[in-house]
Amino acid sequence: MTVPTAAMVPRRVSQLLDSYAADEPVIALHGPRSVGKSTVLRVFADSRGVPVVDLDDPAVRDAVLPNVSTAVDATTPVCIDEYQHALEVLDALKARLNREGSLPGTAVLTGSTRHDALPRTAQALTGRLHVMTIWPLSQGELGGVREDLVEALRAEPDGTVAAHPTSATTRAEYVERVVAGGFPLAIRRAAAARNRWFDNYIDQSIERDAAELARLRQRQVLRDLLGRLAARTAQVMNLAETTSDLGIDRKTAEQYTRLLEDLFLVVRLPAWGKTLRARATARPKLHMVDSGLAARLMRVSPAKLATLDATALTEFGCLLETFVIGELRKQASWLDEAVAVGHWRTHDHDEVDFVIEFDDGRVLAFEVKANERVAGSDFKAMRKLREALGSRFVAGVAFSTGRRSYTYEDRLHVLPVDRLWRPVTSHLSDLARG
Repeated sequence: MTVPTAAMVPRRVSQLLDSYAADEPVIALHGPRSVGKSTVLRVFADSRGVPVVDLDDPAVRDAVLPNVSTAVDATTPVCIDEYQHALEVLDALKARLNREGSLPGTAVLTGSTRHDALPRTAQALTGRLHVMTIWPLSQGELGGVREDLVEALRAEPDGTVAAHPTSATTRAEYVERVVAGGFPLAIRRAAAARNRWFDNYIDQSIERDAAELARLRQRQVLRDLLGRLAARTAQVMNLAETTSDLGIDRKTAEQYTRLLEDLFLVVRLPAWGKTLRARATARPKLHMVDSGLAARLMRVSPAKLATLDATALTEFGCLLETFVIGELRKQASWLDEAVAVGHWRTHDHDEVDFVIEFDDGRVLAFEVKANERVAGSDFKAMRKLREALGSRFVAGVAFSTGRRSYTYEDRLHVLPVDRLWRPVTSHLSDLARG
């Protein structure tokens, strides 16, 4: 897989940013450190002929803090990178909006911390601030194609399944994609250099970013917790079990897990559809933000994951699920409409890995299988969900590492994992023209 440099990769979120800037007074781009937020912001700023105020630079920060009103009044739009380092800019932006009116496109900010995790002073722009999340690079962005599987399944599931009947992607290729992940600065490196990058990223996240956000007395415990959570990626959260020998109480374990979420290192996938069945669980699942980061924390290599050893099969299954859920989450975030996402699991252990619910109540459901073949029993949970939802159930997809795309039964389909980044609409158009 040829990987372009980060600056060469067009980001889907850039299109959304251009669109939202026509309506929203202030937009905040949030996401993990080194995910490409600064690049997206610079592209946006360059297209409008304005500079970027980089608050990650101590010298720039020292110049801005005594002159914050001047800094936010200097241009339209005002573009500020890593605004969490000087939250005073939010009060200054509020004052500007009060004077000028809440004009669309007044400011675009980036931050490496979840907005709702910042101090109360960060809420100054409530009602005027639209928050967008930038995730690691998608496989389609890396390949220079426009993924549209989620939107195509919503519009025409049967046609979508027929779009690409076969796949040529091997298990070894899936392993390499999973281990590489999607961080721009990591993915174009050779394996050893990529591992060093991930190690440095983890060090900086714990030693600098976490320490800036919270008063940490036990940094090693936070580091150990991150490793434990990585080993349990794609599993239902059980902090008591995860932290049983870390020497911390339940409250501290929850606080530290929230801190890792605030830094976009882990992502909590909420339980969905609790009202559908009395026995549906309310416990969330946890995923690492990036499968490559998870693989490094787990100390697994492509060579290990490629074997059919029982432990390797389990590890690959969890990492593949985190990889696929990450790709689906990205596609869901690019849709024109807001959607609810989650997982559905009953106390009888029937589970659907990922559910997308649209504004009209219609639902797509997804299961991830690391095997080449999908058995009828693998659809047990989706059958129950289809029965519970009736006509609201649009389609259920079981992803596999196999080669064939086909419909298994009514509204239940099997697709190779690589269908996530093989464009559907353009392929159907080509077939129609042919």
